[in-house]
Amino acid sequence: MELRKKVDRILGIVLAVIMAVMVVNVLWQVFTRFVMGSPSSFTDELARYLMIWVGVLGAAYISGRRMHVAIDLLPARLNKEGQTKLKIFINWIIIVFCFSAFVVGGIRLVYITFTLGQYSPALQIPLALVYSIIPISGILIIYYKLSDIINKQL
Repeated sequence: MELRKKVDRILGIVLAVIMAVMVVNVLWQVFTRFVMGSPSSFTDELARYLMIWVGVLGAAYISGRRMHVAIDLLPARLNKEGQTKLKIFINWIIIVFCFSAFVVGGIRLVYITFTLGQYSPALQIPLALVYSIIPISGILIIYYKLSDIINKQL
């Protein structure tokens, strides 16, 4: 549980920093567009990539905090043992999905964009770097769900 608290803390700090950078970035965009009359060329692209990172990393963070949206119609009809078994089953489905879509699919996406040498138009950073957050988030979600199953915190 101590490792999980550290991962939560680090992930929360990373998300807060990304959001702060995004706010400063958008404020700079507004300032350069309306005050200086010449919009900054990189801010739109940076805001887009930061939004991707916040969305995907935020999903991992929310998953770890067990604050995600859930439909509890079926668990409400089951007894305590049935609810526990259902939650374990759902966690395994999430693990399989995250492994196949986020980890395997994300690694393939990163590999393809790295191999093709794709760079972002304005920032000139490798798109593989931008997309690397997908497998990282998948691994984090898998870690959280396995931790929930092992520690029986369902």
